Amino acid sequence: MALRLSLYILAALLLGAHFLRAGSLALVTLCLAAPLLFAWRSRWSLIALQLLAYIAAATWIAVALQLVQMRQQLGQPWTTAVIILGAVALLTLLAGLLLNSKTIRARYPD
Repeated sequence: MALRLSLYILAALLLGAHFLRAGSLALVTLCLAAPLLFAWRSRWSLIALQLLAYIAAATWIAVALQLVQMRQQLGQPWTTAVIILGAVALLTLLAGLLLNSKTIRARYPD
């Protein structure tokens, strides 16, 4: 249980750091506040957390694609950045998928 929560919190912090670098304080606040939904023990909060994780994974993929385009236009190497962003996207996706386990669902009733 603690691993699942920690993984989700790590994914939220990574996305928050990305938005902080981009200068979007509203999205940083959302990323930092999202794990607080774990405090509400209802199914809707668990579904919201999963959706946010899937949206975050899609965001990382979009960022990776934009980075590849930009670096290719500039003639710079891009493979390392894609590997890192792909790993972060997979971590975020995994964090969302792990919230669908029986252990978590038992703690968040309908």
